[in-house]
Amino acid sequence: MVAGNSGPRTESVENGAPWILTVGASSHDRRARAIVRLANGVELEGESGYQPRSFNFTGLPIVYPGFADQDGTPGCQTFGDVDIKGKIVVCISEDLSLTPREMGINVRNAGGVAMIALSGKRQGSTTFSDDHVLPAIHLNHSLARKIERYFRSSRSPHKAAISFRGTRYGAHPSPTIPYFSGRGPHRLNLNGGILKPDIVGPGVNILSAWPIKPGYNPRGRKGSYFSFQSGTSMATPHLAGVAALLKSSHKKWSPAAIKSAIMTTADRFDHDGNPILDDYHDRKYQADLFAMGSGQVNPTKANDPGLIYDIKPKEYIKYLCGLWSNDTLVTIAARKPVQCSSVGSIAAEQLNYPSISVSLRLATYKSITRTLTNVGDADEIYFIQVEEPEGISVLVSPVILRFTKINQKKKITIRIRSISTSSKVGDTLEGQLMLDSGKHLVRSPISVTIV
Repeated sequence: MVAGNSGPRTESVENGAPWILTVGASSHDRRARAIVRLANGVELEGESGYQPRSFNFTGLPIVYPGFADQDGTPGCQTFGDVDIKGKIVVCISEDLSLTPREMGINVRNAGGVAMIALSGKRQGSTTFSDDHVLPAIHLNHSLARKIERYFRSSRSPHKAAISFRGTRYGAHPSPTIPYFSGRGPHRLNLNGGILKPDIVGPGVNILSAWPIKPGYNPRGRKGSYFSFQSGTSMATPHLAGVAALLKSSHKKWSPAAIKSAIMTTADRFDHDGNPILDDYHDRKYQADLFAMGSGQVNPTKANDPGLIYDIKPKEYIKYLCGLWSNDTLVTIAARKPVQCSSVGSIAAEQLNYPSISVSLRLATYKSITRTLTNVGDADEIYFIQVEEPEGISVLVSPVILRFTKINQKKKITIRIRSISTSSKVGDTLEGQLMLDSGKHLVRSPISVTIV
């Protein structure tokens, strides 16, 4: 299910249940390129889903109705006394009240001939290949500042030209996490237990089937068309397809096993081998676990994960009993009569989940267990390594697992202790648990919240 599009706000992830795969969005290396060239010679690259072949205007006047002493609005809702007819209009919607396409409609209706849409601070480095209604380009926030510097440093008349360069592959960095992707922790698991989102997949500027012809009139004749769309609802179908492929290859795997294979083989580095970056704050920082979960889906690796964390349905019932301690609520969720006193209960962090999330008070510890099932080679040895979160001690026992047959199960105990004297309440610390056989690498993110 979708992580939602309310990021980058903390606790904006929409689906936190451990029995579902919560999917965030990521970008990819394809760009529908457009270039704006300012009169001072500076060229800025952005994106546009509308690539008109006939647009060849150069050196057009450029105006910014929402800038400095102008009396229009930044989001091009109104233009005040600014004459925009026949000009390129700069629009920025800091509060996201209008989409770039909606701003373009306002510009076109008021007589503008082209538009430069700027990402605000919240949008950071995320840009969209929108189906614009006039020649337009969308620039990220760092480039938006260059546009603003141009207006501050250069006297009018300001001029610019826009050109369209088609599709480019191999763009860098890729993938990144777009600003809108829902962020954890989930509000029902605020103090640890279940890390959400679980995974991220391509969800920015996805070329999608569309029922109406792109263009100025969205109520045109219905047919078979294509349009670029963005959102976690674009990422989720990618993961559904991966799950379907895994089920076709491993017909006896449970939904939890498929989910584990996807999560423990995810990539935490981009195509250049660097940490995946967060578009929020202009890609100055790497994405944290609450933004990307286990990382970017890797379908090839997921088909051969080596080990899986499986979960039986009854374990989810115990989890709910530990979460709510209320037979009525658990009965409603389980859709069958449940008495928690009979089935028992477990803390959220004790669920056999492919990621690890715990809450700790200062100078305390918790011990959790995980059970791994061998789905790799019949005879395979795994060596356990830990990247400890800062100020946290993580001890795993045993440190070596040897499997001698398929579907064999082995249990590990993980002791997580707060040892830092500088940590404070509210800190969220990150690490990794890795089981490496040389052929298979099984990775689980570790999130520790100080409470």
